[in-house]
Amino acid sequence: MAVHILHVHSTFALGGKEARAVRLMNAFGDAARHTIVSSMPDQLGARDAIAPGIKYEIAQDPPPLTGKPSVGRYDAIARFMRRFDLVLTYNWGAIDAVMAGRVFSKRVPPIVHHEDGFNADEAVALKPQRNMYRRVALGAAKALAVPSETLEQIALETWKQPRAKVHRIANGVPVDLYAKPPKPDAIPGFQRKKGEVVIGTLAGLREVKNLPMLVRAVAGVPVKTRLVIVGEGPERARIEATAQAMDMADKLHLPGFLPEPWRYLGLFDVFALSSKSEQFPISVVEAMAAGLPVSSPHVGDVSRMLSMANYPYVAPEVDEVLLRDSLTLLARDADKRKEVGEANQRRAKTDYDEKAMIARYAALYGGALGRRDIFG
Repeated sequence: MAVHILHVHSTFALGGKEARAVRLMNAFGDAARHTIVSSMPDQLGARDAIAPGIKYEIAQDPPPLTGKPSVGRYDAIARFMRRFDLVLTYNWGAIDAVMAGRVFSKRVPPIVHHEDGFNADEAVALKPQRNMYRRVALGAAKALAVPSETLEQIALETWKQPRAKVHRIANGVPVDLYAKPPKPDAIPGFQRKKGEVVIGTLAGLREVKNLPMLVRAVAGVPVKTRLVIVGEGPERARIEATAQAMDMADKLHLPGFLPEPWRYLGLFDVFALSSKSEQFPISVVEAMAAGLPVSSPHVGDVSRMLSMANYPYVAPEVDEVLLRDSLTLLARDADKRKEVGEANQRRAKTDYDEKAMIARYAALYGGALGRRDIFG
């Protein structure tokens, strides 16, 4: 019989953690069926990436996952969770489900919590009250999965979780798909112009991604460039206004969200990251697999992820001028872009193929259920 898994998300818009969760759902096939809850009920774009034939549903009228601490609300969440065999929770927006399992532990199924990073309100520093809340709530979790060394250290030292509970599993992608050459029309409305360097990124258009800063940095690059930002979100108008103010509205392309990034990432010459906070961004792994050099600030594990050849293009901090200078170095030197991109692609093939990631998550979830081989 298929395992019935409850996925409790802060949002189910298609970002890094959602893409990974969906990839695992697809990989587990008939071994599981899935019920999905989003703390933001209107953010459900990731369901479009769920493969045909995967058994899933979006929960209708689940108990509220956010709000003031309440015994009644925790009780309602715990009663809801008891319908399932396994509960997977994701990020701060789902932490109340973990706390419900702590307060009302009787007959609650195993909980595996995932932490992938922080929003803008914790980009500079974690909030002490949230740290304490996480520390208490995570006592109910069978395991805590994190993708980065930075988050692993936070889990052990700040949230005081036992070593045996914390599992660091690097994000992976289907590397071979990204090595295929893209079609020139893979990005709707985009067409390369002779002599320009295409700088691109994949990101939800949210404050923590710091995309207006990226627009300003690219505007200062003294080379003919085009900036492509693939993604959708509430910051779109602010990004467009910044481009207008920098007199580069005609150099910015915002195609919205596009699935299957292996089909179009190869149209970029440089991949840029501008986030205030990241941990182990899947978008960087995807860029590496596509053979791109990466310009980024030093956030999360980005420096550790990249090839040694890419290190000179990682700025020591989140800073517009430093990002501009890094982009300029790559934009001016096609040979260096090729050298760095090839080194990144070799690193992705060696360390970030999704087969290893899927196997480790399958073992983690199966172990939580006491059925280690259930997912193959």
